[in-house]
Amino acid sequence: MIERVNLELYLNDTLQTAQFRDYCPNGLQVEGRPEIRRLASGVTASQALLEAARDWGADALLVHHGYFWKNEDARVVGIKRKRLGLLITNDISLFAYHLPLDAHPEFGNNAQLGRLLGFAGDGRFGPDQLGWLGAPAQPTTLGELAALVEAQLGRTPLLLGDPDRQVKRVAWCTGGAQGFFEAAITAGADVYLTGEVSEQNTHLALESGVGFLAAGHHATERWGAKALGEHVAEVFGLEHCFFDIPNPV
Repeated sequence: MIERVNLELYLNDTLQTAQFRDYCPNGLQVEGRPEIRRLASGVTASQALLEAARDWGADALLVHHGYFWKNEDARVVGIKRKRLGLLITNDISLFAYHLPLDAHPEFGNNAQLGRLLGFAGDGRFGPDQLGWLGAPAQPTTLGELAALVEAQLGRTPLLLGDPDRQVKRVAWCTGGAQGFFEAAITAGADVYLTGEVSEQNTHLALESGVGFLAAGHHATERWGAKALGEHVAEVFGLEHCFFDIPNPV
């Protein structure tokens, strides 16, 4: 068991939240019961995840995508009212960490994805140095790397570029980081792996010769909240359960 306030302090310190200018508040977003014995985790605080956490008996929920995003409607109505109502009615705390969870060198989404795919990370790039650089575990082609991503993430990535291109240098950043592609090219990558894709990424891939893999926003970000939840549970002797709510995007 851990006091809610102590868990908040531990998470904020571990993820160094004060270092980030983000699009949402990081940390405790909804206050629940003061003591936590059961911690659920997931990617996005959707209604389905909230219901799964409630049915499991969670005292708190740890996610990557929480609430109160910049420029969103501030009114507590509709879907937001229903989600917040479930948390408050069931006295469940919501902890959410966006960019701090992307960036963390051990529990972060990028660190976990690199570990899953066998990349040896050795550098950073892009805005706020959120993107990662490294090398594949063994010599490979763009097509072979796409097959590895499909096998490990359970979905077929969109591949832009020559499947036979040799890949010695990989750049990656999970989620909606398709805007980092030019920075990855400048950093000397042979391929850039992220979650989503935009129209202009096709032209950049064709004109630069650098490959682009879009493997899914959710699929690339399933690992950070899970790893952090497991760590917290081990440190403080909590029960932990990660709920992977399916999302094809």
